[in-house]
Amino acid sequence: MVIGIVRAFLGFWAILCTALLPAGAAQAQQARAGERADFLLIDKSDRRLWVYQDGKVIRSYSGLQYGDQPVGHKRFQGDERTPEGRYTISYGNPQSSYYLSLHIDYPNAQDRAYARSRGRSPGGLIFLHGQPNGLPYEQRIPGDWTDGCIALSNAEIAELWSLVPDGTPIEIRP
Repeated sequence: MVIGIVRAFLGFWAILCTALLPAGAAQAQQARAGERADFLLIDKSDRRLWVYQDGKVIRSYSGLQYGDQPVGHKRFQGDERTPEGRYTISYGNPQSSYYLSLHIDYPNAQDRAYARSRGRSPGGLIFLHGQPNGLPYEQRIPGDWTDGCIALSNAEIAELWSLVPDGTPIEIRP
């Protein structure tokens, strides 16, 4: 409940800050009345994310950025891969080192068991997030650069932040 209130306040703050950007700066659409994601789908090979509500696509984003090893499912801490499978957006993190972030609940039980059977850690702290803090709002680092997270532009993550409640299922396909 408290997290939801904090996210709502921060969403309002993001809208206010976006409105104060100079003309011509990249700006995201915010969720319209009644818009609320109930499912996210990512196709890693197409570098696309679709936002669904009631079985219909309400937003899509392209040009997603991944870890330095973008092909294959994340297995271990430090492998710089992005997970594949079904997970949940568990919370939003406004204190991120990147412009806003939505936590993906990797690793699941199967991921932990696989890593444990090989004497390794599965890693964690996988997020959908914007660009590193400190960059100009509209700037984007080229190529794949995360440690396994999924990066979008700052404008895109601001929009996604306004659409995606905690508990939203996400499927990440190869």
